[in-house]
Amino acid sequence: MSERAAPRVIVPDVVGLPFHIGRDVASDAGVTLTNPDPDGPPIGALAWPGLFYITSQHSAAGAEVYQWDSIAVEITAGGNAPSPALPLKPNNPPSDQASARGTTAS
Repeated sequence: MSERAAPRVIVPDVVGLPFHIGRDVASDAGVTLTNPDPDGPPIGALAWPGLFYITSQHSAAGAEVYQWDSIAVEITAGGNAPSPALPLKPNNPPSDQASARGTTAS
């Protein structure tokens, strides 16, 4: 078996990104995103129209693959992707914090 002539590239981390951004990041790194179901439609057809987020990828970020190899990604419609961001807290001040009170001039 002969070695492939394509250069090797590092797979970027695209999980959590909107699909259209992840596709560009992958392309800039020299790989392409694909549907994990080889018998299914192209991933671009599944992610259009609308806002979709990438929820998982295989090969993993940091893996070394041949340039323009396919990286299988799972996507979900906007609003359903897990976020690494911390949940928002209510705007109540901490209970141990004093508040300043103005004084009136006499």
